Amino acid sequence: MDNCYIGIDVGTGSARAGIFTSEGVMLSSASNPIKIWKYDQDFVEQSSNDIWESVCHCVRESIKKAKIQKDDITGIGFDATCSLVAIDSQDKPVSVSKSNENERNVIVWMDHRAIAETNFINSTKHEVLKYVGGKISPEMETPKLLWLKKHHPECWQKTAKFFDLPDFLVYKATGQDVRSLCSTVCKWTYMGHVKRINSESVGSWDDSYFKAIGLEDLSAEGYQRIGTRVRPIAESVPGGLSKKSSLELGLKEGTALGVSIIDAHAGGIGMLGAILKDENRIDFSRRLALIGGTSSCHMAVSPNPSYVPGVWGPYFSAMLPGMWLSEGGQSATGALVDHIIFSHTKAAELISEAEKANKTVYELLNAKLDEMSSKVRFPAELTRGLHILPYFHGNRSPRANPLLRGMISGLKLSDSIEELVLLYLATIQAIAYGTKHIIEEMNNNGYKIDTIFICGGGTKNPVFIREHADITQCTLVLSKEPEAVLLGSAILGMAASGGALTVQDGMSKMCKAEKIIEPAKGLTASYHIAKYGVFKKMYEDQMNYKSIMADL
Repeated sequence: MDNCYIGIDVGTGSARAGIFTSEGVMLSSASNPIKIWKYDQDFVEQSSNDIWESVCHCVRESIKKAKIQKDDITGIGFDATCSLVAIDSQDKPVSVSKSNENERNVIVWMDHRAIAETNFINSTKHEVLKYVGGKISPEMETPKLLWLKKHHPECWQKTAKFFDLPDFLVYKATGQDVRSLCSTVCKWTYMGHVKRINSESVGSWDDSYFKAIGLEDLSAEGYQRIGTRVRPIAESVPGGLSKKSSLELGLKEGTALGVSIIDAHAGGIGMLGAILKDENRIDFSRRLALIGGTSSCHMAVSPNPSYVPGVWGPYFSAMLPGMWLSEGGQSATGALVDHIIFSHTKAAELISEAEKANKTVYELLNAKLDEMSSKVRFPAELTRGLHILPYFHGNRSPRANPLLRGMISGLKLSDSIEELVLLYLATIQAIAYGTKHIIEEMNNNGYKIDTIFICGGGTKNPVFIREHADITQCTLVLSKEPEAVLLGSAILGMAASGGALTVQDGMSKMCKAEKIIEPAKGLTASYHIAKYGVFKKMYEDQMNYKSIMADL
């Protein structure tokens, strides 16, 4: 059997594993849901034990499905959401929850409990903030750490190690506390570009930052709790899989395992290496990886740092070694579409109709949209009088304001399924206008993006694809392997085991494009230019409303 590689992905709602050949062909995959607790609107928690059990289940199941032996697996890669994990000196979970249940020891990336701490950190205007787009986000780790120190001192004192979830998985699998340059640079303010001598780490923490924000005890401890060994992604972790984890995963002890990566970044690795027709070489400054799901991430790399206001980064070596990453994002995309659909008064009727037709809700909505489109010149025109600002969970990029809120203009005194279809289309358009806004800001600051590589749930939805192409006026590329995140993690395993010389070498071997979608021109393009103007005006209006109400 050819060497095989496992990519393991932990998203917001599930863990997944996929087994790939050295050609990038997926032999099998498996998924398993993970627990999640949501309360008080902005508090979202998970369990690291539950996550690990789900990972083990997925790996064992994927091996069984692929009908291969554990010796056929030569490399493993982990990716996960950038959630914060707390464990004690015995590697047992420590509660991060108001409930004080130790099982709930993970603050999920989307948790916004640390808004006040975020605002305080941004008020310091510390130099490191220029590497996160000028403003830190409550979805990053230092605001969450500061919240725990202030509001949950028992957790703060008891926790021996705080991990980013991808790094926790590596620790659980190997027993080695090796932190990823990806997660520490992107979510912890680690300075990956700073040169160091006689150190196990690449890059450096900034002592003055931790002192300025009230986390000086972490620097005084020599960063023992958040990482003293920071290494590049895909570097082989010494010793590979431990005996204990190999038994739990159903794999061979010592199997090579690469330093981890954040889930969205794995998607970038799983897509951006594809050579397109008539290309002699890849110009990464023209490419954007859009990784969709509950939220969306927009990843672009360049050989030199680009400082894009409101866009996270520039991050050195956080996705492609030696290159600078700019990371845009939308805090609610798939989650927003679902919210609009399933909070509507006709949701139950729609679900029932979809079940009878043996279709998904989205397939049914798209079919009804096709029927309604016969009455207009082009489908997008159906929303001429309906406009949505998609900031229901704040704006990650480029406004960088978690306090912004969603808006809808054009509602009628009607709750028909046809009205729901229009809301559905307008929501997808609003999300695409957000992507256009991010690309616009990137292109104003050094990029030349005209091609989007897209993966995630949206790729299964032709309406989502069409509207993103037409609104951004970019070429959209769908990968041959739709599970680009799993493929990206498998590429880490390939590089760690020596099956590829570098990450880029692994990308060239395993990444392939399948379908290319060109944007519509003419009336459709002009229509979206006008609606994009409304999109921006709605933000200005919201700022005016806040100003009017500010003194009351």
